[in-house]
Order: sequence, then structure tokens, then C-alpha cells
Amino acid sequence: MSHRSLIPLFSSANFVIGMGAFMVIGMMEPMADGLDLTTAEAGWVMTWYALAYAIGSPLLVALSGAMSRRLVISGGMLTFGIAAALAALVPVAEVVFSARFLAALGAGLVTPLAAAIVAAQSAEETRGRALASVFFGLTLAQVMGVPVGSFLAYTFGWQVSFACVAVLALPMAWLLYSRIPADLSFPVNRLGTLWSVLKDWRLMMAISFTATFLAANYVVYTYLTPLLSTTMGFERNGITFVLLIFGFGAVFGNLMGGWLTDRIGPPRTLMLLAVSQLVLLPVFSALPIPVPLLYLLTFLISICGWSFMAAQQARLVRLSPQKANVMLALNAAAIYVGAAVGSAIGGAVLSAPALGLNALGIVGALTVTSAIATLFFSRQARAPLN
Repeated sequence: MSHRSLIPLFSSANFVIGMGAFMVIGMMEPMADGLDLTTAEAGWVMTWYALAYAIGSPLLVALSGAMSRRLVISGGMLTFGIAAALAALVPVAEVVFSARFLAALGAGLVTPLAAAIVAAQSAEETRGRALASVFFGLTLAQVMGVPVGSFLAYTFGWQVSFACVAVLALPMAWLLYSRIPADLSFPVNRLGTLWSVLKDWRLMMAISFTATFLAANYVVYTYLTPLLSTTMGFERNGITFVLLIFGFGAVFGNLMGGWLTDRIGPPRTLMLLAVSQLVLLPVFSALPIPVPLLYLLTFLISICGWSFMAAQQARLVRLSPQKANVMLALNAAAIYVGAAVGSAIGGAVLSAPALGLNALGIVGALTVTSAIATLFFSRQARAPLN
């Protein structure tokens, strides 16, 4: 089976992962009520998942470096599904946090290894589009998974959203095991490979772009539901529609990112996106604004926020092809480091007496300047390879 025939399968798997990972953003308020938590405390459901992924994914990818790819990836999806079922069946805060930890470990074996397989078997001139296709499922989860999860949570209870993820994940685990070739060739990375990347400050600075770029977005995105509820007066349907617009922007942005990567190169694509976020994010501190303008702003920010992945992945594979498995695992971990840091910054902004919800946009823009800095210095350090 060629890597091209695996792309739809990997994209579908990433859809399930994306829905399970990010749907909590759209159901923060009903989950907080159901678990008897404040909104800021409920935000730690996302933060805890992000931290577990960030630590667990690179370690598990390195430790499983010599194992069959189909066994590792399908096992990761099975773990993810079991964790979702646990959260649905035992609606207690401590159990839900533990289930999110387990889910993160499973997800950390699916997304980076799928990307590494496709990247290793793609020509450089088409790698951006191939990686964008694999990542398409995660962005599609923004269109369908997150809004549907939010709607179900507000209508039937947040446990139903987790149950839906379990129903999708368990058969997907079987599909992955049955469709990925048992004899698939891949570069073997071990703990020594992980250590060699971690001690190379140039590679780590390149990877850190992902964390800093997404942290800026998650300052606002994690608390988008209470922000819209408080400043715009939106309720269930209004919030769900904004999340749907955000999702369509994510899908369009993912495809645009692959196209830009293959035409102007990864570094220029990433700089263009970071500067765009620097300009757009502060508008969220100006809410309330006319509803049509809010829809347009949401769409544009989502495009820019989700166009970066194909460019960043292609850039990292170009920097160190033989360490692609570990590099992409660390990059996937950086996604959740960024989500965790952004969520934590956003929570601190909400808790600060002098700040609050309307400061989120400005703080997000200030955070994106660190992404621009990491991109600039990593390019200077490895200019010939970028």
C-alpha cells in the first residue's frame, strides 16, 4: 500500500483525535457546571491533556521506535478511545482528568507517526501538500467535531460528547491495524535520537515556533466561549456558529498552508502567518463589535492560525530527515505545550483584577511576538537549511 492510499486513513484518524482533543473548548461551561468547577479550573482539562501529550508523545515515540508502525498507531487510537469512554462513563473531575492524561498518551502515538510515514515517502516538492492532507482531519475536526461536541454538550450533557468520540475511536483503531502494511519500512529512532534532538538548541528553537505560535492563539481560543457569552451576549446557537466558522477557516487555512509551503517555502509562509496574527488578535480586545465583522475576524484568524502546520512539518523534516519521527513527535508535543501555555496565560489574564476577558486579544498579540523571534533566530542559525 502506497503512502498516498494511507493519507485518507491517517486524515480520518486525525479527525477523531482532533475532535476528542479540542471539543472541550466548545463545552467549557457545561463541563464546568457538571464537574462543579470554575471556568478557569475547567480550562485545566485542556491544559492537563496538553502537558501529558507534550511529555508523553516524544518519549513513547522514541521507546516504540523499532516496533511495527501499525501496532503502535492502532494501539494509540485504541487507548484514545478507551480514555474517552472512561470520561463519559465516570463523570467525576478526578477521573476525567486521568482519562485526559491517558487520551493524550494515545493521541501522541497517532498524529506524529502518521505524519512521519507520509513525509518520509513524499517528494520534497509535494511534501507540503501531502502533510497538509494528513493534517486535514485535525482541521476538519474544527468544522464538525468541535461545534458538534459543543452542541451535544449544551443539549444532552458533556458526557455524550465523550461517548461519541469513543464510538468513533474504537473502530478506527481496527481500521488502522488492518490497513497499515505490516512490513512498512521506516527510519528507526530510539531514545538516543530523542536526546540528540533535545540537546541541539538549533533544532529545538525551530520546534519551539510551534509552541509559541499556538500559545498566542490559545490565549483567546481556550476562553472563546465565555468571551463571546459575556461580550457579545451569545448563547448555545451563537457560540456553535462561531465555532463552525472557525472550523471552516481552519480547513481552508490548512489547505492554503500546504499550497504556500510548496510555492514560497516554509520560512516565508511561517513569517507571513505570524505577522498576520500579530495584527488580527488585538481585535478580540475590542469586543463587542458588529456580528458580521466578528464572523469575518474569526474566519481570518482561523485561516492564519491553522495554515502553519504543513510549513512547519516540512521545515523540520528538511532540517533533519533521519530524525523525522522524533522531530515530528516533538513538534506535535509543541502543539500541546503551546495550547497549555496559552490556556494558562489566558487563565491568568482572567484571574488578574486589572485585566479580564477583554485583555485576551492584546495579550495574545504580545505572545505572538515570541513566535516571530524564534523563527528569526532559528533561521539565522541554520540559514542554509531553511
